[in-house]
Amino acid sequence: MGVTTFKGGVHPYDGKALTMDQAIAELKPQGLMVFPLSQHIGAPAQPLVAKGDHVLMGQKIAEASGFISVPVISSVSGTVKSIEKKLTAGGAMIDAIVIENDQQYEAIEGFGTARDYTKLSREEIVSIVKEAGIVGLGGAGFPTYVKFSPKEIDKIDTFIVNGAECEPYLTSDYRDMMETPEKIIGGLKVILSLFPNAKGKICIEDNKPEAIKLLSEKLGNEPNIEVLSLKTKYPQGGERQLIYAVTGRKINSAMLPADAGVVVDNIDTVVSVYEAVCESKPLVRKIVTVTGDAIAKPGNFKVPLGTNYQEIIDAAGGFTEDPEKVICGGPMMGIPLFRLDVPVAKNSSSILALKHDPVSSLPTTACINCGRCVEACPENLVPTMLMKASLAKNTDRFAELFGLECIECGCCSYVCPAKRPLTQAFKEMKRRTRAAQKAAAAKKEVKK
Repeated sequence: MGVTTFKGGVHPYDGKALTMDQAIAELKPQGLMVFPLSQHIGAPAQPLVAKGDHVLMGQKIAEASGFISVPVISSVSGTVKSIEKKLTAGGAMIDAIVIENDQQYEAIEGFGTARDYTKLSREEIVSIVKEAGIVGLGGAGFPTYVKFSPKEIDKIDTFIVNGAECEPYLTSDYRDMMETPEKIIGGLKVILSLFPNAKGKICIEDNKPEAIKLLSEKLGNEPNIEVLSLKTKYPQGGERQLIYAVTGRKINSAMLPADAGVVVDNIDTVVSVYEAVCESKPLVRKIVTVTGDAIAKPGNFKVPLGTNYQEIIDAAGGFTEDPEKVICGGPMMGIPLFRLDVPVAKNSSSILALKHDPVSSLPTTACINCGRCVEACPENLVPTMLMKASLAKNTDRFAELFGLECIECGCCSYVCPAKRPLTQAFKEMKRRTRAAQKAAAAKKEVKK
């Protein structure tokens, strides 16, 4: 079992000790449930219910509205109170279905019924995954059934289960590996049945030896699946870094992993595939790590989608003191939260509450051209030059420097001794550059 990695990266404090030994606790929320219609990359789902309708747990309440779109499923039974714009963790106001939870959790017919995937066709399995509303649960939110439908199925030779969980503080995938290894292996077998030429690779960072050991033991002599130990380094779980570490193949922003013969899904996504296909359970829950030194009782919680963040924090004992910073996700790629009255969505992963914000309290100074950001960048970019283009708002130069290849991992900002907001600048500049390129293409099309 080899140890593999990639060039660049950093080694931040991982903070995982706070919750890695805390078993997943199930939470039954009391308040209103909010289901945003955009919990995935692609077109928003379209409502199938109206105010006053009674719904059941597992019921489809909004349907996919395009190829890159998925349904929204109710995680509770109750009454539709409204369809209105609601604030999400990302800071946007998004159309959402609000359901008054009746606390009965009355499910649709057949919910939880065992099913033998070997008796299902490829098309039936992909359809089940789509109708279950499954997306990439690592945060990206890309519809999973689309990943399972590449143009050239026979060219997929590797399916990677991303168990790196390299983002500091997060331990939900680790707990999944320790508590439900059979579902991970079972889900992977379902997925491999869709790709006749693929081998399965369960990839875990070597700071999780117990998970590596347990999954290896559970696998036994499975011929088409192996567990790979990855070097612990951030962002080892980044899709491009993971593919390179495992296969030696490189992809860029113009490619999909399938173009390199690879499909990647994270641990919880694979578990959700197993539950949808083998247990007839659509995606109605999320495992969320609640952690940080401002949390009284850090832990991992299985919560119904739509649960209010404040309820989960309360379940973790609340704050020990007012935190200076609360983040949705981890400290490297997470989004600062300014309100806790937001719902758990499919791309939620963690609530991180810190007593002190170690970044914003430090002054930003001039670049000293030390080169640390260049050394740390896993995409082999030159952040110092990208920052000059960003400050000048020069989208052409930013594109020439391959700025669109930035994966926004935060490594450059992390190592910068001048504490310059590099990642934030690149994120904004990528948006500007894409908009400029789109406008230029439209103008060119008009001239034709």
